[in-house]
Amino acid sequence: QLRFVESGGGSVQPGGSLTLSCVIAGISLDDYAIGWFRVAPEKEHWGNSEREGVSCASRDGLVDYSASVQGRFTFSKDNNKNTVYLQMDKLRPRDTALYYCAAEKAPTGWCGLRPSAWGYWGQGIQVTVSS
Repeated sequence: QLRFVESGGGSVQPGGSLTLSCVIAGISLDDYAIGWFRVAPEKEHWGNSEREGVSCASRDGLVDYSASVQGRFTFSKDNNKNTVYLQMDKLRPRDTALYYCAAEKAPTGWCGLRPSAWGYWGQGIQVTVSS
């Protein structure tokens, strides 16, 4: 059974930085693709389909980003610690959202930014960007 522990969220001013962490117990990151998704506060209860794919990495380390965060966010992972990270720089008010870590057992080379492709989800962590 997978267990997610997300941390690192909070409030920051525009232009600032935050790093989200997600520890995933019960799996090996060598076998799973990992993704980061987000949902705007007003859509939080609308279901997984409303979640926006932010970044993901295949089990063999290929990384993808949405156009809205490309160049500002950086995905990384430490397989030995079963932990993935999302470094978020140059944050904007529109980045305000509940951020989720997700996992899916997948072949090498795969990750995708559509939420429907992911079966395991963390509980979410709030990021607020405001002056």
